[in-house]
Formats: sequence, C-alpha cells, structure tokens
Amino acid sequence: MSTAPAVEPLQVKRRSSARSFILLTVTTLLCFLPLSGKAFHLDDPLFLWSARQITKHPLSPYGFQINWYGQLTPMSKITKNPPLACYYSAVIGGVAGFSERAMHLGFLLPALAMVLGTYRLAQRFTRSPLIAATATLLTPGVLVSANSVMCDTLMLAFWIWAVIFWLEGLDLRKRGYLLGAAVLMAAAALTKYFGICLVPLLLAYSVAKQRKLGAWVGYFLLPLAALAGYQFWTQALYGLGMFTDALQFAPQRITNAWFRAGFYPLVCTSFIGGCALPALTLAPLVWSRRYILIAILLEAISIAIGWAIMGSYLRTIPMGILIQQLWKTAGLELAVYIAGGVSALALAAVDIWELRDADSLLLALWVFGTFVFAAFLNWTINARSVLPLIPALGILVARRLDKLGVASLRPLQTRVAMALFVSGFFSFWIAYADADWANSAKQMAEVLQQRTKDAPGTVWFQGHWGFQYYMEQMGVHPFDSNTTTLRPGDILIVPKVDYTSVGPPRQFVDSVELQEIPLQEPVATLNSTMGAGFYSSTYGPLPFAFGKVPPERYAIFHIGRTLRPEQWPPAVFRVGLP
Repeated sequence: MSTAPAVEPLQVKRRSSARSFILLTVTTLLCFLPLSGKAFHLDDPLFLWSARQITKHPLSPYGFQINWYGQLTPMSKITKNPPLACYYSAVIGGVAGFSERAMHLGFLLPALAMVLGTYRLAQRFTRSPLIAATATLLTPGVLVSANSVMCDTLMLAFWIWAVIFWLEGLDLRKRGYLLGAAVLMAAAALTKYFGICLVPLLLAYSVAKQRKLGAWVGYFLLPLAALAGYQFWTQALYGLGMFTDALQFAPQRITNAWFRAGFYPLVCTSFIGGCALPALTLAPLVWSRRYILIAILLEAISIAIGWAIMGSYLRTIPMGILIQQLWKTAGLELAVYIAGGVSALALAAVDIWELRDADSLLLALWVFGTFVFAAFLNWTINARSVLPLIPALGILVARRLDKLGVASLRPLQTRVAMALFVSGFFSFWIAYADADWANSAKQMAEVLQQRTKDAPGTVWFQGHWGFQYYMEQMGVHPFDSNTTTLRPGDILIVPKVDYTSVGPPRQFVDSVELQEIPLQEPVATLNSTMGAGFYSSTYGPLPFAFGKVPPERYAIFHIGRTLRPEQWPPAVFRVGLP
C-alpha cells in the first residue's frame, strides 16, 4: 500500500502525456495534410536545386550556377543558408521523389518533432504543456513557415530538442545527454546560421543554474567547431567562406543608418503579434483589463510620438514611405498586430521580473534575443526570423495561465480552448491563402507555356521564386540581362510581383499582352499594395493583410526589334505594366 500513491501519479502522468502526444500528432497532421500538395514557393527552389545537386555531387552542395537575380551566378553567392536542410531534401527526393506532395510530407516530420518537442520541453516549465504546444502549433508563423521545404522548421526542431537534452543533461549530470545536445546544436547551426545562438543562450542558462562554470562548457566547442569547419570547407570549395559571407549580407538593411533603427522594433513587434497569434487572442485572459487599457494607451502615445519625431526620417526609407501611404487602410491592422506583439514581449518581461530564476532567464533570452536579431541583424524583418521565439511564447502563455488556475477552472479552460481555436482558424486560413498564391504561379506557368508554345521565336521569362522553378521545368529559358539578346519574334514574360523584373524599353516591343490570375482568398502574405510582408518587410509592415487581394499579373512582351544586353535598362524594384 505504501508504494501505490507514488506509482499511480506516475502512471497517470504517463497516460496523460501519451494522450497529449497522440492529440498533438493528429492535430498537426490535420493542419498540414490538406496543404501537402502546395506548389513550391518563394525560396523553395534554392533548396530543391541544391538537393538535386547533392544527389549527384554529395560533397559539393552549391557547386553549380543559377539565374536567380537576372544573371547567371554561382549558387554559393546566392544562398545565405548552410546545407543541412538541402541534404534532408536530397534524402526525401532519393526515397520518394521531388514532387510537391512527397517533399511536403517529408517536411512534416520536422514540424511534428518541433510540436512534440515543445510539449516535452514545456513539461519542465508549466503544468499546462498541452496549451504550450497547441499555442505553438496554431500560429500563422508555424503553419505557413512549416508548409515549405526551406530550412526554418528543421532548424527549430533541432533547436528545441537541443534545449531539452541540455537541460536534462545538466539536471541528471549525464554526459551522453550533453553530447547529444551539442550534436543537435551543431545540426541547428548547419541548418540555419541562427542556430548557433543556442551556444550563448544555453551558456547563460547554465551559468545562472549552476552558479559556476563546469566541465560542461567544453561541449559548446562542438557546434562552434562544426561551424568553423563549414567555413573552411566552403572557402576551399568555392573560394568563399559562406558563414562570414552571410554575416556581411545580413545587416545591410541598417548599415550606416542607426538613426532610423528606432522604427524597426515597431515593425518587428507587428510581426511577432501576427505570427504568434495566441499572444493576441489570449491577451484578455492573461492580462487584466487595466493592463490592457494601459497598454493600448501607451501604444497610441508611442506611435504618435514616434510619428512626430521620426516623420521626416520615415520619408527617407522605403518602409517609412510605405507606412505613410498605407496608414489609412492598414493602420488598424498594424495597431492590432503591434498590440499582440507587446503582449508577447510582456509575457517574457513579466515572467523574469516575477520569478528571476534560470528557467525564466532562459525563456526571456530566447524571446528577446530572437527579437533583437529579427529587428536589427537579419537582412529583413520577416516571419521566418521571428519563428524561433514562438515555442518560447507558447510556454510563457501556459505559465501565465498556470497562475490563473487554468488546470482547475473549467470555465477558464473553455475560454482558453476558444481563444486557441480562433488562432488556429485564422492561422489555417492564412496558410491556405499562402498556398493559393503559391499555386497561382504554377498555374500561370502552365497557362503561359500553352499560350506561347507556337511562338515564332524563343520564349524567355524573368522572375524567380516558384514561378521560375515551374517555367524552367517546362523548358522556358530564363532571361539573363548580361548575355541574352532578344530578337524579332521572341517573347519575354514578366511577372509584376517579382522585384527582380524589369520590362524591355517600349521602342523594342511590338505589342504587350496581359495575363491575370485571381487569388481566391481575401488574405495576402506578400503584397506591397496591402502592406503584407510575411516573407520580407520590404513589402510592408504587416505579416499578412486582410482585404481584396489584387490578381497576379503577368505581361507577355512581343519583341519587334533586336535588343542587346548593353541596351537593357537598369534593374528596378517594380516593373511598370500597362
């Protein structure tokens, strides 16, 4: 009888964890399986082409050339990510082929590992780990980003499990766990360079936890050595150390412009609020009405003061000009997303202020470190750069709800479930709209190929992303502004949305046709006219925007006179279509 009380709670806990793992697995599959046929999109082709290269030359993932920005360029100078995700794609492609469904189903595994890892990690921090994992999954940042074949979700999966192994290794003093964590840190860094930030994060946590340095410090040398080895390896292969090359590329957005830097935190806060939507939908539960009113008032004052102080500066940068143009139509959305971002950051600040222990330090550094990177150090503010903080915010939400007694109050549980449902509904809707946009490029490539197959001359195209991938698959030639000569009878296809596109001078064109394809959903993830910049804040200060989305437009230029490379106009950010 004396052992029964100890055994029963453990058995109950294990059964509860098993049920939660099953529930999270089913929910993850329901979120991603309907979108598994999504066309390849944005930077997906870069990872796919490198994966195909790996299947032929395993030790030279970037040893080829591509026309991505309008000229044939070595891949080593185009990509700004390490190759582990490409190797993973090569394995999927070698087993199941490189079709859209095969690749997306393969990338379901990292998404599932990320969600289940969040649950496992949250068990250490909160009595409501299921809420933490669900609040991580049901976000636009995760549902959109994980529905790609890029490196972000795979890196985050490595990141979370590295944290799990490290924390448990310190607690249990198990060297095998610490070694496993070091290997996972190296894997995260070789998937996306941001993964190396695990080293200072876990070092700070360990010092706060142990109150001294120990032999465990040596394990941090492994990810550092792996990244250094990659640097020397790529230098030897391509004459270019790709890690330092990415470091030089990253902060170009604010180089020599620190006086404008006060503007970027607001945009980054907007992206956090939109991408980590539960921080907004749960705000009425985790904060009192007084705090919410104070936050709204402070937000209004800060925007007004910032507008007054930075008004002249805003007109000197593209983002500032865009904000001023869109304020009447997108100002409310921007204010709402900023409010959600403020709520998210406040969760981390209040948690460490109240608890002041190693666990709260870890979560706070995780959130604020990612915020600083996304706002100031990355080449652009985007959802992919704020994605790493979403699991930490899920845990912080659950910790805040613990204080309100969510585990024992049925009405509160119902309200939490409804708030997460609302977040999940909008998140899936946004992911579906993003898939609709991705599919439109593939559909248009098919339409244009049929439309121009009987052209008397050569058919060329500009643009990249998924459109380029499918056009090249169909045998259409990418236009190279350095080498391509357009001759009478040739056709040049130009997409309006792509900032690398620029149409030919009018005197060389016989006629222009327009092809449009409507987008079905009233949500945009990347559209400068709506201020939506999920993949890059260059297009707007909102991670996504609701409203009437303009159709995708493509121009078909029929060339009437020979146009040589030296006569080609300089690149611009938008092609002017009639």
